[in-house]
Amino acid sequence: MSRASLLLAFTPLAAAALLVAPDASATNFSLWIHGRNTGTATKAGNYTDFSYWGSSGTAAGVNKKAVNWDGKSRISEQNYRIRDALDCYCTGSNWCYIAAHSAGDAQIGYALAEFGGSSRSIKNATPASNGTCGNAGGTQTGWNIKWVDVASGAGGGSELANIGAWAVSDKLTDDLKTATMRGLYDHNQTRGKWFYMFAGAKGTLYSGTLAGQDDEAVGYHSTGGVSVEGSFCNPGDLLCGGTLTTGSGATSNNKAKWSFHSVLLRDDAEQYNHYANGAWGGIIAPVRADMVADAL
Repeated sequence: MSRASLLLAFTPLAAAALLVAPDASATNFSLWIHGRNTGTATKAGNYTDFSYWGSSGTAAGVNKKAVNWDGKSRISEQNYRIRDALDCYCTGSNWCYIAAHSAGDAQIGYALAEFGGSSRSIKNATPASNGTCGNAGGTQTGWNIKWVDVASGAGGGSELANIGAWAVSDKLTDDLKTATMRGLYDHNQTRGKWFYMFAGAKGTLYSGTLAGQDDEAVGYHSTGGVSVEGSFCNPGDLLCGGTLTTGSGATSNNKAKWSFHSVLLRDDAEQYNHYANGAWGGIIAPVRADMVADAL
């Protein structure tokens, strides 16, 4: 089901807004927010460094920008990097499409829940080396965001963090524990912005620790935006507590998704794992394709 069809089915007012012709003076941007990154560090504040994702020459939506943070600190400690980018590119007459991967889901979710109702200075979309932009004059409430695409979102945490499978000392791993992440911010408060979830299911034997279908790092309860932990799978899998449904409706065993969260891709063919592999790969591939097609 297309994004436009989902909006028509769920929220007629939002669908109408989507179909309104854009302001000719506006500039649209595609912001890519990466997840946990304890390997090769991205350049925080540098909006052209796509090293987490793959080649910077690859199409990934209109006026693409890489929203880089250190990938290992607590969400709250590094969220200013995300807010700097949102202020730069998503204020005034400018609008943004957001793509997020893994813990990047929590970064944009946290920004909207905690700061999306705050007064923001309108910026000039011309960043300095530290990732901040100059004032263009005036203020507004929150940011101009059309929608959010999420590749294997970790907004619900991962059981691998619970058991210490990531044997590292980074603070982000503590945040990624399922109970911690689910209590970190109000996941239902998206300021009316839709989160379109892309849930991968190409797990491996060692990922049996993860509940239900998974992509080797995060289970469907998180990647599908389900409001409670649980074992959720593809249709026909009798070993799970319920089926993860597409769209914004509850799972087959009546577990609600967070508000304004809709599953756009459920990996029934079990072909997408969690990782970009330096080539826009895994579950990131269909998100990139969607951004190319719809982030215009």
